[in-house]
Amino acid sequence: HYFLALNYRMSELQGAVAVAQLSKLEDVTRSRTRSAEKITRQLAGIHGISTPNIRDGGLHTYWKYCLHVDSRVVPGGAVALAGRLRERGIASAPQYIQKPAFACRVIAEQQTFGRSRFPFTLARTEAVTYDPQKFSGTFAALEGVLVLPWNERYTEQHIDYIAESVAKGVTELTGTAAAVG
Repeated sequence: HYFLALNYRMSELQGAVAVAQLSKLEDVTRSRTRSAEKITRQLAGIHGISTPNIRDGGLHTYWKYCLHVDSRVVPGGAVALAGRLRERGIASAPQYIQKPAFACRVIAEQQTFGRSRFPFTLARTEAVTYDPQKFSGTFAALEGVLVLPWNERYTEQHIDYIAESVAKGVTELTGTAAAVG
């Protein structure tokens, strides 16, 4: 983001389509959850890979499926594993975003309405200082995240192939066999 811009809301037509799609929501989320639970079981125990951790009583609808790749275990981390998945025809997004929102120019340089710096002028200076050293956990988390696309139409074969590909990629990168659970 380089500058503030308008935030257009959906049109009436887009809203009508969304309302018509709501009847599918429960089935879609059930399917996504079922396939995500399956791949989570399959990836359990692969050293250097962490799967989503859902708290008791929590509900995850799996818009995306995120892994954490420990670069101390898997050489090259999320980027290298994404390369191995790409070789097998699986798209993924290592590090998901290249930088957090506060590192984007509009926020980092507080370039808003002309030279006004509004609304940053409303806060204490220390509240709008985004020194990267204050956010080491944010950068560390982004470094290790690998986002897999997720789809309610995935079949058992799709899930098996993705899980096997992750295991094979880890094996290739570490030189240690990683078996699908």
